[in-house]
Amino acid sequence: MHDQELLHYARQILLSDVDLDGQNRLRASHVVVLGLGGLGSPLALYLGAAGVGRLTLVDGDSVDPTNLHRQVIHAQETIGVHKVDSAKARILGLNPFINVETVSEHADASNLETLLASADLLADCTDRFATRFLANDLARRAQIPLVSAAALGTEGQLTTIDPRTSHNPCYACLVPDVPDHEPTCAETGVLGPVVGVLGTLAAVEVIGVLLDWPDRLVGRLLRFQAKQMDWRSFRYGKDAHCPVCGSGVELGS
Repeated sequence: MHDQELLHYARQILLSDVDLDGQNRLRASHVVVLGLGGLGSPLALYLGAAGVGRLTLVDGDSVDPTNLHRQVIHAQETIGVHKVDSAKARILGLNPFINVETVSEHADASNLETLLASADLLADCTDRFATRFLANDLARRAQIPLVSAAALGTEGQLTTIDPRTSHNPCYACLVPDVPDHEPTCAETGVLGPVVGVLGTLAAVEVIGVLLDWPDRLVGRLLRFQAKQMDWRSFRYGKDAHCPVCGSGVELGS
């Protein structure tokens, strides 16, 4: 790590929970980010600024004027530009010492499976249950942690799936079925700072997982309600009958 990098990370390296060893660990890490919208914007910015050495950004959309009240990684001058390209330019503007790769396609099994073979963690910042279930399945196959954030209206939630330990629950243990109707931001609206809060917390969680900090959100759902400024945390366990990870495994076995 050269002097300019050390200067960039100086205040972070001062933390005993990071220090130089932790910074080098972040530098050697590869995180795949699904979605460069309201959640993915702060997450990708903070992971890039913090020095995660390789980021792969996956999103098939382009920047739209209705995005800008919450998707703070983009700007007026990038309207019409692929979100991954807009995000890459902004991240490298903050930190030119990392590698940022882009996939300007919607996430699917074909474009994710190869990427995840070299990844240390998957961060899902999309707004579709189908993509969350796909991320859950592919993270399990690749045996890498998945940090999953979601937000709508004035509420949001965050959890971590870690398939590296067989007794840990997966996303399908928490949400067994895809709902018949998925409300979207375009239908119900969303408060910009809410996705900002959840995306930023997701970045903290990713860093914590990469650095092996204790007490991560594995088997725990953190929920935030902005109107009441209320935080709640719920425990959930492995479902022995989960169609994704159960395989007849009994709880506590």
